[in-house]
Amino acid sequence: MFCLCVFLQLAALERQIFDFLGFQWAPILGNFLQIIVVILGLFGTIQFRPRYIVVYTVWTALWVTWNVFIICFYLEVGGLSKETDLMTFNISMHRSWWREHGPGCIRRVVRPSAPGILDDYSYVSVTGCIIDFQYLEVIHSAIQILLSLIGFVYACYVISIFMEEEDSFDFIGGLDTYSYRQPPQEHVELKPVKPVGKVL
Repeated sequence: MFCLCVFLQLAALERQIFDFLGFQWAPILGNFLQIIVVILGLFGTIQFRPRYIVVYTVWTALWVTWNVFIICFYLEVGGLSKETDLMTFNISMHRSWWREHGPGCIRRVVRPSAPGILDDYSYVSVTGCIIDFQYLEVIHSAIQILLSLIGFVYACYVISIFMEEEDSFDFIGGLDTYSYRQPPQEHVELKPVKPVGKVL
């Protein structure tokens, strides 16, 4: 479980960095929650706390759903458009960092030639990309889904092991599994205790 959590954390941290660079606030929030819940799941595994692992499994189902949505968003499935500001909560016009900085991309900034337009505004032209940015985002989400499904299966296995251990442990009788099944005695037999006297 530890190695899987390390892979999940590295994948989430890598994605968090590039989402920060693109100012995509919705994925940033999701990645942050993923990092916290993976730490919680790891803690639950180490400390034998099944409830924490249950929280992890529920979050993993939500995380897979979120990544499926991201795939649909960037592939423009079902009327979704990657040109909208949905990933930035409509706060800014930023897009995926991979749009301008993908592998092989050549980025050119073209200043507007029309008079009256502020110098800050410019048009960015991107050419020569080996892989389009939406496919890079889809690959990132697919990796997250794959790791999360492996984590979900493993977490369910760990929960079942913890539950079996709790069921097999005898809280009343300790190691003697039959001690609490003996019928209660109606009378307790008392034996006299001989006083210990001084030897003369």
